[in-house]
Amino acid sequence: MVLKRFIGSFIDTPELGVVRVLHDYSLVIDESGFISSFSPKEQDSYLSGEVDTVTIPHGGFMLPSFCDLHLHAPQFLYQGTGLHLPLMEWLDQYAFKAEERIDSDPVLAEKTYSSLAKRLKEHGTGAVLLFGTIKEETNIILARVMQEAGIRAFIGKLSMDVSSRPTYKEPSAQEAIASAISFNQKMQSTFSHLSSSNLLVEPVLTPRFTPSCSDELLAGLGELSERENLRIQSHLAEARDQVDWVHQERGIPDIDVFDKHHLLTPRTIQAHCTFLTKPCFDRLHNIGTGIAHCPLSNSYFSSLPFPLREALSSGVRVGLGTDIAGGYSIDIMNTMRTAVVVSRIREGARKESGQAQGESLSINWKEALYLATKGGATTLQLPRGTGTFEIGAPFDAQLIRLHENGLGIGPIDVFDELGEKPISEELLEKWWCIGDTRNRVGLWIQGKQCHP
Repeated sequence: MVLKRFIGSFIDTPELGVVRVLHDYSLVIDESGFISSFSPKEQDSYLSGEVDTVTIPHGGFMLPSFCDLHLHAPQFLYQGTGLHLPLMEWLDQYAFKAEERIDSDPVLAEKTYSSLAKRLKEHGTGAVLLFGTIKEETNIILARVMQEAGIRAFIGKLSMDVSSRPTYKEPSAQEAIASAISFNQKMQSTFSHLSSSNLLVEPVLTPRFTPSCSDELLAGLGELSERENLRIQSHLAEARDQVDWVHQERGIPDIDVFDKHHLLTPRTIQAHCTFLTKPCFDRLHNIGTGIAHCPLSNSYFSSLPFPLREALSSGVRVGLGTDIAGGYSIDIMNTMRTAVVVSRIREGARKESGQAQGESLSINWKEALYLATKGGATTLQLPRGTGTFEIGAPFDAQLIRLHENGLGIGPIDVFDELGEKPISEELLEKWWCIGDTRNRVGLWIQGKQCHP
C-alpha cells in the first residue's frame, strides 16, 4: 500500500505557551492513519514510489485539528437565540423544547446533526464531546452521522429524571439507569464492525446537571461508570441560579454531590466550573477530572468568569468548549479569542483591586492555541500524541493557507513581499486573531481527509 506524505510547514503547541514552527519537514502517515515518520525533509528516506506526496504550498501550514469539549448537539437547532435570559429560564424556554422536538422527529434529527457535522469540519474541529438528548435512538442517529462525517465524537445520551418541563424527562431513576445501560450496548453493537482505528464514536454517561438528577440516578450512574469504565460528562458550578438551587435542595455544593456518587473520576469532564475555588481545583487535579472552559457562554450565563489561570496552576486538565447553544459560535477560534479577552479583564480587575503581587491571570494567544489543540486532546484522553505532530500519534490535522502569489487569503491582508519566506510567529498571530474558514482548505482525522 502506498503511504501518504506531506512536505512543508508544521505548527503545533507541545506545551502550554510554546508554539513550535517547523519548516521543510516531512510527515508520513501509515495505512491506519498514524504518523509513522516525522523529520526534516532531507532526512526522509522514503522513495517516491513508496509514498503519495503532497507538498504544502508556501503561505500554508499544517496545524493539529481543534477539540471542542462541550457542545449540545440538539441545541444547534436554535443556535444564536434566546441569550437574553438567565440560565434556568433559558433551559425552560429554549433548550428543553428543542431537545424534545428533536427526540420526536428523527428526520429533523438527521438534518440538524448533518448540518452540525458539516459546520464542525468547516471550522477545523476534529474531536467533540457532545450532549445529546434523552431518547436512545436519536443519539444513535447522532453517533452515526458523526462517524460517517469522519469526526471523533463522544456521544452523551442525557440522563435526567427531574425536569421543570414534565414532558421532557425520564419516568424514574431506575428507567434512566436502564436506558443508559441500553444505550451503551447499542453503541457497541451498532459500530462493532469497525476496527479500533476506524471507530471514531464512543458513548459517554451524561447526567445533565445536579438539578435534573435525583440522588438515586446519580448513584446508579456512578456505579455504572465504575463497572463499565465509562466516560462521564456534566455541568459543574455553572451559574448563580444553578448553584443556589443545588445548595437549597441538597444542602451541599454540587462538586460534593458528584463526588459523593463517584462521578468525579479521571474519566470525567465537567463544563464551566466558574464558581470553583483553588481548593476545588486542587481536588479535581488529585482526582484527575478535566474541565471544559466555555468563556463565551460563561459571559452570558455566569456572574463569575472561570478562574482559568488558577485551574491551570493547580494542574487540572483544561480544554475549550463552544457550548452551543449557550455560546452562539461553533468556531473554536472564537472560543480561543474569548478565553484570552476574559482572562485579560480578570487580570486588569486584579490590578485595579490593588493585588499587584502574584501570578498573572491573563493568558496569551499561544496558551489559548494549546488549549484548543493539545490541551483539549489531553483532557479528552485521545490517543497518545494527539494534538501534536509526533510519531505514533493519529494524524488529526488541518491545512491552513494565509497567502498565495503575494496576496492574502480571506481576511488576511499582506503588505510586505513574503515570497517564499517561512510562516512567522507574527503572521501566525494575525491568523489567530482574524482568520476564518476561508483560510482552512483541508481537514484530516485518523489520516483520512474529511473536509472539503
